[in-house]
Amino acid sequence: MKKMIKAISAIFTVLLFSASADAQKPSPRLLSPTNHTLVLIDYEGQMAFATKSIAIGELRDNVGLVAGGSKIFNVPTVVTTVAEKSFSGPVFPEITEFYPETKNYIDRTTMNTWEDVKAHDAIVAKGKKKIVMGGLWSEVCIVGPALSALSEGYEVYVITDASGGVSNEAHAMAMQRLIQAGVQPITATQYVLELQRDWARQETYAAVTSLFKKYGSAYGLGIQYAHDMLKH
Repeated sequence: MKKMIKAISAIFTVLLFSASADAQKPSPRLLSPTNHTLVLIDYEGQMAFATKSIAIGELRDNVGLVAGGSKIFNVPTVVTTVAEKSFSGPVFPEITEFYPETKNYIDRTTMNTWEDVKAHDAIVAKGKKKIVMGGLWSEVCIVGPALSALSEGYEVYVITDASGGVSNEAHAMAMQRLIQAGVQPITATQYVLELQRDWARQETYAAVTSLFKKYGSAYGLGIQYAHDMLKH
């Protein structure tokens, strides 16, 4: 009887630890610093002037979060522009702050980034099956590459509040069309926190909280308040 009880206890222990281990496995649908490529599309002055679905200040803050977060976590990142010198102008300073090597940006004539050979090759060369996109405008420069990447078997995520359209309806219909096609919508804050995932990861904790203090709006103020008042 004692042997039987010990055997049952041993089996229970194994099952308990097994269940605990399973519970700690994150979903493969979550983003991590190493499982995706970030594509930043057409964050340029001329495109921003006509963006009406989101306030320009909010848009710039969210772009700062995304660009800064990708830099902190060393995410493979492609920055692409359209007619930079002849029409659309330079990219947002919130991107050049973290990616100052503007010579590495890929300028295009195509509205669909995926149809540009250099841009497509640069994205595919990163070797990631997940692609995260943000850019202007949602209804043109995001819909095109997002649907195209989906058709080639990639998992596509779009950062909805780091993208914008020429009207609320234009942005909303673009997002609805993409979601119906299988694109996964996320937000800028969600993107960065999904990469951090655990505040015990001290190697990125300071950089991430500093990023939110600068670009995280009310949440950033909350972090600043907590750090000052609680002295940690």
